[in-house]
Amino acid sequence: MRAARLIKMVLLLQSRPSMTAAELAEELEVSERTITRDALALSEAGVPVYADRGRAGGYRLIGGYRTRLTGLARGEAEALFLSGLPGALRDMGLDDAASAARLKVSAALLPSLRDAPESAAQRFHLDAPGWYQEPETPELLAPIAEAVWDDRSISARYRRGDTEVERELAPYGLVLKAGVWYLCACSGTAFRTYRVDRFAAVAVGEERFERDEAFDLPAFWAERAAEFARSILRAEVVLRLSEAGARRLPYATDRAAAEEALAAGAEDAEGRVTVTLRVENEEVAFSQLLALGPEAEILAPAPLRARFTEAARGLGALYD
Repeated sequence: MRAARLIKMVLLLQSRPSMTAAELAEELEVSERTITRDALALSEAGVPVYADRGRAGGYRLIGGYRTRLTGLARGEAEALFLSGLPGALRDMGLDDAASAARLKVSAALLPSLRDAPESAAQRFHLDAPGWYQEPETPELLAPIAEAVWDDRSISARYRRGDTEVERELAPYGLVLKAGVWYLCACSGTAFRTYRVDRFAAVAVGEERFERDEAFDLPAFWAERAAEFARSILRAEVVLRLSEAGARRLPYATDRAAAEEALAAGAEDAEGRVTVTLRVENEEVAFSQLLALGPEAEILAPAPLRARFTEAARGLGALYD
């Protein structure tokens, strides 16, 4: 534990001109007295740590000292590529590896490039969850992520409706979509997608599985996501749109379905276009298309048109 802390202290001092005892104590999560003892230990070991006295004092390395401890471990190098996802790293239990990797890279940079990590962090940030959602970290995400990194098979119980099924899986990759974690895994000879929050139990095996080198996680996810989007659009709605309604339709419902419907729509003499729109179901269509207000008239199915008629009368009575 202390050896790792001493190494991190050297890397911190190598990446910055100087640091106060308070700054080092905060970074290393120890007391300032411990920092004093650690600096003395490094000095006795031949590391040229120098302490400046006074209000503006601090610790620094002298004589252009450069440690050779900057080689990235495999896990650190892999985590570094995810360093723009601090929340995801924390959820998967990889934040320590990413922190060590960033520190090693900073220590290896030229002095003129030392501000590169901070500069990038202040210009680009990814906030994955959707608005008005409080994301929850799935309880079993960390062991699943560990299995993914190490190519280890897992034995799992997966909730499907009101029942649980047993699965032996080769976990190929994790995807974070709108705040929800998904596992892309091979079961037998088929690749499938599983919601991580639906795993009831996971046991990570000791043996590693052999990955299919032809598997492409981004391509697999894009294909399955498109299939899923198409599969849930099981109903159709016929509606008549004004010019403003046609512009707003892709923002109110599934964009691909809206664009497909508009491309095949027929315009009448009044400049309104009649389209057949694929939707998930009538309940979803009602909540989505209601946002278009008078810019959309529902023509079919009849029960949905009746719901809009009732809603329109209710609004009229409310604002009359």
